[in-house]
Parts: sequence; structure tokens; C-alpha cells
Amino acid sequence: MWRRRHRCGRRGRFPKPIMLGVTPPITNFTPNPPRNLEPILLEMAELEAFRLVDLEGLSQEEAGQRMGVSRGTVWRLVQSARKKTAQALSEGRPVYIVPPVSEGNRQP
Repeated sequence: MWRRRHRCGRRGRFPKPIMLGVTPPITNFTPNPPRNLEPILLEMAELEAFRLVDLEGLSQEEAGQRMGVSRGTVWRLVQSARKKTAQALSEGRPVYIVPPVSEGNRQP
């Protein structure tokens, strides 16, 4: 499954597509009891990098090869995912997994 990322602004090249392996069966986690706090949005690419490195125990280079991106990109995605999950757990905020943007739903 490919995911095209969108660029910020009108200039520059489009980012390289990221290969995603597993689509999670659920799209959100909410604390019990639920609170009215702003949810944390976790991108599918962040979740995939987080899963490959921390759950499957792959090195960042191996995860990058499997996702079709560089080791540095995997490092950035894993750091972002770790920060977001730590914030959600410590503050009791819900986590929403953002589905990939399809070509038809893309905004210029």
C-alpha cells in the first residue's frame, strides 16, 4: 500500500511515497473514562515506522528499506510517533490514526 504525502505550499517537489505494510483494524484509542481533551493525530507512516522499529525490532535502516524511504526519514517518523504516544498516555488524550490521503481526496 502506497501513501503519497503532500507538500507544504506550492513550491518544491512532492515527497517520496511511503510503502505501508499493515493497516490497523481500528482507527482510535480513547482513555477510560473519556475526557474532553484535544485528540492526538498519528499518521499511518508514523505508525508503520513505530511498529517496524519498536514492535518488530528492525533497525532503522531495515525499516527504511521495507518502507522505501531513507533511514533519516524513519528516525523522524519514529521520534514523532514516540512523542505523540507518550503525550497521549501521560495526558490521557485520545489517539486518532489518520488514514492515508487518496489521490481523489487530495487538495492542491
